[in-house]
Amino acid sequence: MPAATPAPPQDPNAAAKAAVGSQPMPGGTPSTPPSPPPASLTGAASYSSLTPDEALFFQNYINRLSYLVYYDENSGLDPQLAKAAVSQANRYLIEKLGLSAIDFDQVQKNKKDQMSAYQAETGGSIDIITYIAQKLNADIYLEIDAKTTFGGGPGSWTGSAQGSMKIFDASTATLLGAISFLSPQTFSPVSSDAAMMNAIAGSVWQSMPKVTEQSKALLSTTMATRGVRYELVLQNTPDAKAVSQFEKNLSKRVREVERLSYAPGETRFTLYAFMSASKIQDAIYDAASAAGFPDCYLLYMRGRSYTFNTGL
Repeated sequence: MPAATPAPPQDPNAAAKAAVGSQPMPGGTPSTPPSPPPASLTGAASYSSLTPDEALFFQNYINRLSYLVYYDENSGLDPQLAKAAVSQANRYLIEKLGLSAIDFDQVQKNKKDQMSAYQAETGGSIDIITYIAQKLNADIYLEIDAKTTFGGGPGSWTGSAQGSMKIFDASTATLLGAISFLSPQTFSPVSSDAAMMNAIAGSVWQSMPKVTEQSKALLSTTMATRGVRYELVLQNTPDAKAVSQFEKNLSKRVREVERLSYAPGETRFTLYAFMSASKIQDAIYDAASAAGFPDCYLLYMRGRSYTFNTGL
């Protein structure tokens, strides 16, 4: 497509108005939020099992979710149209929700700059966009998958767009659900590219309210009883008894601890808690010191994933 493509109109309602529908994953969460409703949708924490501090943390957390928006590079969507779609989603997050957003060009730059670290830290176990989302502390990764078509002719071009916005839990790369969109024809006297850009930009803008509400409902459902999920890799763990004591100590400070694997070289855990990342880090230090690892130190942190060394 021509490189010089006109920018989408600032008023997305002048472009396509999406026919938006919820598409929860098979066996997953229906489009209507389950009972009890998440705090973000009721205005008050409604989980009786939470302490007041936990309920307040949970409500604030769900109401201030952070997002990274990108597109499915395997969809065949033209990069200029993809950039317009991602920019509209980010514009909604900034203007309507008062959130910060990661620019399209910044994501592409991070893909190049972070490739070595990505391979070293993950071994390719997750895709690089999810890795970037974790590095940037995103809670939700939104992936735009769309197709566009055009018609008409000089002076009266038409365009349309259809597809979906997939909702992933950035910490686990789990697909939570999707919101579909289908635009009516949009028009442009300039070019077919402009007509298609109007269609996809308007569709994404009109989809975003439902996408963000669905993100809150789906993510809060997975966290309602256990809390926010954190990953911990503890390196240099030759003493299995000391590791067990560390696990017991840590379980007193968070909601739940799961040991995923053990080896003398490293031990992996999953933690669940209604507390901030900084408090999780403090809890790990306290548990390590009490287990005989007073020199335990943090190697690196990627979003809600920590790698510590016992210091032995």
